[in-house]
Amino acid sequence: MAKAGSSERPDWPLAVVVGAGGLGMVVARRLGLSHRLLIADRDAQLAEQHCADLRSQGYDAIAIACDVTSPSDIAALADAASAQGNVRTLAHVVGLSPAAKDFTAIMAVNLVGAASVAQSFLDVLEPGGAGIFISSSAAHMQDVPAALLPLLDDPLRPDFIAALAAELGAEANANQAYSLSKAALNRMCRRLAPAWGKRGLRIVSLSPGLIASPQGAESYKHSAGKMALLEAAPLGRECSMLEIAGVAAFLASDQASYITGTDILVDGGLIAAVRPGS
Repeated sequence: MAKAGSSERPDWPLAVVVGAGGLGMVVARRLGLSHRLLIADRDAQLAEQHCADLRSQGYDAIAIACDVTSPSDIAALADAASAQGNVRTLAHVVGLSPAAKDFTAIMAVNLVGAASVAQSFLDVLEPGGAGIFISSSAAHMQDVPAALLPLLDDPLRPDFIAALAAELGAEANANQAYSLSKAALNRMCRRLAPAWGKRGLRIVSLSPGLIASPQGAESYKHSAGKMALLEAAPLGRECSMLEIAGVAAFLASDQASYITGTDILVDGGLIAAVRPGS
């Protein structure tokens, strides 16, 4: 039952949303229609401001500080979620774009952090629950060299980023970090599906195409080819954050109860247009 005089809904399941940026908060609002919310972000003040706004609008939302590059922060997040109980949904939205211009930081956040969160929540999510990891259509833009796959499939090895940088050599740049981290994230969700399934859990990646978001708008300044991609998209526009949040909510719902170990590409047909034979 709802708690009298408040927006608290202890009878609802919990959704953990990692990342309080633009897309993260749109996803949180959509999930918050049927979940309690635990919103995690490196910027604790930002997360708390968002949660205060949500509570004033009738959502059941609390904030926690979490830097996904910090194992201790991730462990604390898992413990906090477990203490709340009935953890049904994990929406991992945090990520860095090529605009970060830092190979190490992009790999650490987009892949190593995501893998660490996935590992920590395997014992936290309750049967019937789902982990949804926001990826990118960039994962589909190029073929990953077969020689890199064993390394990319082991992101939690202690020297992972250094070893990958050594393999790439001069190609260890921000753009490569972004596309490889997203391709490896999609592979991670496929690889983990059997182990998650044994716990009664589902895990999927969700790859938006060109998305109208603050981060997406910033990337036009750093990528000369992005406008050409927009012009190539069959639907002729970017997707909205609301559209992505709607797909995320569907994947978290019982309507998607047989969807796991796969990537959901929401790109307006972009990959079909630019890589028709892939």
